[in-house]
Amino acid sequence: MRILDKYILKELLGPFVFGICAFSSVFIGTSTLFRIAQYVTKYGASITSVIKLFFYSLPSIVVLTFPMSMLLASLLSFGRLSASSEIIAMKSGGLSFYRLAAPVFIVAFGVSIFTTYFNELVVPAANTAYDNVVRNEIQKDTKPKTQENIVIKDLSGGDLDRLTYARKFDQASSTMYAVSIEDFENNQLVRVENAEKAIWTEDKWIMYNGTIYDLSGGGQLDRYMHFSEQVMPVNKTPSAIGDEQKSPQEMTIRELKLQIRALEREEIKASEYEVELHQRLAIPMACFIFALIGTPLGLQPHRSSSSIGLGISIIVIFIYYTIMTITTALGQGGAIPAVAAAWIPNIIGLIAGIFLVRKASM
Repeated sequence: MRILDKYILKELLGPFVFGICAFSSVFIGTSTLFRIAQYVTKYGASITSVIKLFFYSLPSIVVLTFPMSMLLASLLSFGRLSASSEIIAMKSGGLSFYRLAAPVFIVAFGVSIFTTYFNELVVPAANTAYDNVVRNEIQKDTKPKTQENIVIKDLSGGDLDRLTYARKFDQASSTMYAVSIEDFENNQLVRVENAEKAIWTEDKWIMYNGTIYDLSGGGQLDRYMHFSEQVMPVNKTPSAIGDEQKSPQEMTIRELKLQIRALEREEIKASEYEVELHQRLAIPMACFIFALIGTPLGLQPHRSSSSIGLGISIIVIFIYYTIMTITTALGQGGAIPAVAAAWIPNIIGLIAGIFLVRKASM
């Protein structure tokens, strides 16, 4: 790595860390602390539960601040270099804008990859833990649950063994309605079982009035049989099934795909899960998009004040997340495809970034 690259990256690091801290503080102060205060006043949450909620809420907040911080860092770092005429000196030495911006773009792409993994490995688990604390420690929600469109996944060594779907689950009566079970061997579908309902009796589920389809012969229907009563190949208790159900924000990418698959097979709208799935990649890629926008903006001659750079960052962030909020709502409602809902903000940002980069390189 050249001395020039180290120098530019050093200029980038400070504003990036500052951006993470500053933007995270805004999110925490405007939403997280307010929700925690409500739990304290309404349910009398303990100090231990409050501390848990605070730390479990941080990963989902930090993920959102990575793109914002990359925009602020690229804009402020190049703004300072431009204001002190260092960019002019570097260009006088024969360096092009693309060469100067290359380390920023590489780091931004690396941050996008890191954010993707962080968003997959840490955020869903933290969101699940947050929800468990709220439900079990604060609200003490022990009342029976009634849930719709539940999915039960049985995995073995990372492979899917069984996927169970129920249109309705009533924990009070320990009953599942409109049950569908898919059995897999070596990731191939070999059997499908459908039943009118399943009831938890003693220590097992009993299915009633259903049909079994044998697909072991290369995916083709070999035979089928009707039954009036059948033991269900799921041994999870009603309470365990109720606790296992997750919101889209609590699921990993693989869990989202399985959920979408189960819902689509039953012809249930899965737009909310599809939008969340595509946003798992779209939001991290915004780090790179924002670097494309912030780096050329930092070279503008009037960029002599860090307060101006912060103001520009806030404007760009506001526009981006306003567009994302609108497209997300449209995608979840089915008005536009989920992939479009997730990627339209990035596409608009990419077009703007390419335009600004080309303009700065002239």
